[in-house]
Amino acid sequence: MELTGDDAGSGVARIDIGAQHQNPNGVVHGAVLFALVDTAMGKATMSVIDEPDTYCASVEVSLRFIRPAASGSLVATAEVVKRGRNLVHLEARVVGEEDRLIATSSGTFAIIRP
Repeated sequence: MELTGDDAGSGVARIDIGAQHQNPNGVVHGAVLFALVDTAMGKATMSVIDEPDTYCASVEVSLRFIRPAASGSLVATAEVVKRGRNLVHLEARVVGEEDRLIATSSGTFAIIRP
């Protein structure tokens, strides 16, 4: 998985689909999509935290599967919807080849302080 994007409030995760990402039906396993959005959301969350020694953790992530993907690459783009004192709310989209929508997601991350 490759992380890109340096804009505050966003995170991008990309993966090239291989046989190891597919379920027995020959399409990308849902856990791969979950890992992709969770990682993109974590990057987006950390981009709005500027306190030293502070990190984040997933509290809740919801994933809606739109269509299967079997080959090519997948890109998850996450955006911060709202940053509060202790929680960050996010939305994400996963697209495949030709920008076809594969999944959508929403999530909440906790801001963990020392």
